[in-house]
Formats: sequence, structure tokens, C-alpha cells
Amino acid sequence: MKALLGLFILMQIFIATNAQRVCGTEIYTQKLFAANPVIKNAWNNAEVQIASTTKAATGFAARDTAANEIIYIPLVIHIVYNKVIENISDAQIQSQLAALNNDYSYSNIDKINIPAAFASLAADTRIRFCLAQIDPQGKKTSGIVRKYTVKDYFSPEDGMKISAQGGDEAWDSKRYLNIWVCNMASRTLGYSSLPGGLANVDGVVIAYDVFGSGEHVRAPFNKGRTATHEIGHWLGLKHIWGDAICGTDLVEDTPTQQYYNYGSPTFPHVTNCSPNSNGDMFMNFMDFTNDGCMNMFTIGQKQRMRALFAKGNLRNSFLLSFACDSTLAQGSALPAVDTIAVLSNKPLPQNTGLKVYPNPTQAGVNIEYIGTLNNISKTVSIFNVVGNCVYTGKLTKEKAYVNMANLSKGIYIIQIKEGSNRLTAKIIKE
Repeated sequence: MKALLGLFILMQIFIATNAQRVCGTEIYTQKLFAANPVIKNAWNNAEVQIASTTKAATGFAARDTAANEIIYIPLVIHIVYNKVIENISDAQIQSQLAALNNDYSYSNIDKINIPAAFASLAADTRIRFCLAQIDPQGKKTSGIVRKYTVKDYFSPEDGMKISAQGGDEAWDSKRYLNIWVCNMASRTLGYSSLPGGLANVDGVVIAYDVFGSGEHVRAPFNKGRTATHEIGHWLGLKHIWGDAICGTDLVEDTPTQQYYNYGSPTFPHVTNCSPNSNGDMFMNFMDFTNDGCMNMFTIGQKQRMRALFAKGNLRNSFLLSFACDSTLAQGSALPAVDTIAVLSNKPLPQNTGLKVYPNPTQAGVNIEYIGTLNNISKTVSIFNVVGNCVYTGKLTKEKAYVNMANLSKGIYIIQIKEGSNRLTAKIIKE
């Protein structure tokens, strides 16, 4: 029996290394955990919270967002290229963005291919992606960084993420999902860090010729599903077979399967581990099938991913990220910045209304209002750039200090309100 099991594993390894999808996340994670026990412990602790959150009565009881709120993830795409063909076009990047939003919103046109036995389990994750519009310094950006490298290719050991190794440094991984697109060694299509890893290498790596769609993207991995799969790992999903024979992915509504599937299987694909005659959910984004065969996340996978954004969990900081286009935001419109507000540390001219300093700040700001408002209690509010109010309080004197230490880095609008009177100023938190 042991000999047969060993032969089975060797056959699967042979198949994976010669013709099929290869995801480097599992091996990458094993090496990371072995070298960094602290990271392993952080992920184990997160797993406990994910389990308690997804099984709560409401599904999202511990979350600090509404249960059905759309969560927006700003992307920064690092194109690390040696040859011209590796410096992929903006159109190819946009095709990948479209694929991600279609797949994660359950609006992909190939969802009609989901077998009836699994169709009721398919889910809109209520997670969306944008190219970052504001960089870590608060300046406008396209969300795309292009960097020439002398390296011919990279292996799944994070060199593409480090300038000294020919790569490009990550942006703040608490506010941006970093995606590195480069020439990958061997047959690896991509890999991802898991939540709770090292901040400077947190993100996803995708081979340039399986990123998005277009003339330079190779079949059968030409529909952007490699990024869909790897970002699933970044959001805490395991491979659907649990990286073990008849293993578990810790999601209740994905059926147990013997091992990964590849190519384009025919439904039903039943094995000794199948719980019923429906067999494997090989069309799930977390299997190893071809792009044209993948078409769904489940409700349980949705809950597991969204649980990472619960209060205190490992992706919670993205709920205050400011970097997506404000037209996509769930919050209200930003207050207009008043022309009399002072946005620097220079002395105020006589009889001017509002001064906010230091600006930029790392911890908090002093607020002074002079002449234009009556000396009675006033409301001070702070909005992030997508219009969400992240702080509110009362001012009872002309000079006060507001602590911003708990807010993420980014651009904010401070507003002082008294009746119909409003004074506003923009400030940068570093």
C-alpha cells in the first residue's frame, strides 16, 4: 500500500512539472514557516480568528464592516523586466484587472458552465480590485511601476521584491496589494505570501506570460486565473485538496478530493475521497485546472477570505486604505477643502480661519481656528479620501491637539463644523 501511495505521489509530481499548472505557494510557505516560526504562529492565531468569525451566527459578527460591504483592494503592479516582451502593456494589465473583478464578483461569463450540483454554492465575494490612484506619499499614480532588471528570470525566493537582487521594493503592504510580474524560472506560474508574513515581501508574484490576456499570454493559462488563484492564497485560501491526499482546505462547502485536478476534467470526476456522486469541484479557482475550466469561489471561501478583514485580523488595515479611485468608494462624498484653510507650517496671516500642523504628520495634529467661528463647542471630523469618517470629536477652545496615531498612512480631510459653518483642510499622515 505504501509503495502504491509513493508511486501515486511521484506520478503527480511528474505531471505537475511537465505539462500542468504549477503554484509555488505551498513550497514557499513551508520554507517561510521553517525559517520564521513567529510568522507561522501569527498565521495559526489568525486561523483561530477566521474560524470563529466565519462560524458566527451572522457570518461576520466580529467584523468592523457591514456584512455585505464591498471591500476594495488597491493594487500596485511591479513590472520587473529584462526583455521587451516582459514589459507588458497597460492593456494586458487592464485585462487582468477586469478578470479579477469578474471572478471575485461572480460576474465571469463562464459561470454558466458550473454544474447544477455546485451552482447554488457559487458566491460573489464582495471583494473588488483597483489600480492604486494615490502612492504612499499621497501623490497621484497609475498603480504601475516599471523597472528594468539584469536578471534573466526569478525563482520563488522573493528576489523580484528586493532592489539589491534585481527587483523592486514593495509599497506599504498594509494598504496595497503588491503584485510583481516577471519572468519566472521553471514552470512556476506564480506564488503568494500568506497573511501575517514579512511586510517587505508581502504580495503575489505572477509570470508575465500568464498575467491577464492578449497575444503574449500563453494558453491554457490565458484568462487571468493564475492571479485569481494566487490572490486567493493572499486572502487566506488553501488549495482545494488541502495540500494532502484527501486533505482539507478548512472550508465546509468544498467537497473533499483526493488530490489536485489538471487540464479540463469532465463532470463528475469522482475519487475514493469524494463525499458523494458529484465528485470534485475541479472548476474551483483554488484547484489546478486550466483557466478555461475555472469559474467559481464558494460561499464558504467567501466567508474565509472576508474574515481576514475582521477587527484585529491580518488584512484589517485595508478597510482604511485610501488608494482606490474615490468613485468606487462606499463612503459619502468628501467635504470640499476650504480655500481659507492653511496646509503648511507657515505663520497664519491676520484674521485667517484654520491652521493645521504639523503637516505632514506622523502622530497627530494641532488645530487652530481664528476669527471665523464663534468661541463655542464645535465638531471636528476626520475623513479618509474615500469619504469615510474615521474620527469625530468636540473642540471647546481655539487650539487643540488631535491624536492620529491609530490611523493608517495616507491623505485625510479635517473638518471643523459649527452649525452651517465649516472649515476644512487636507493633511498627510506619514
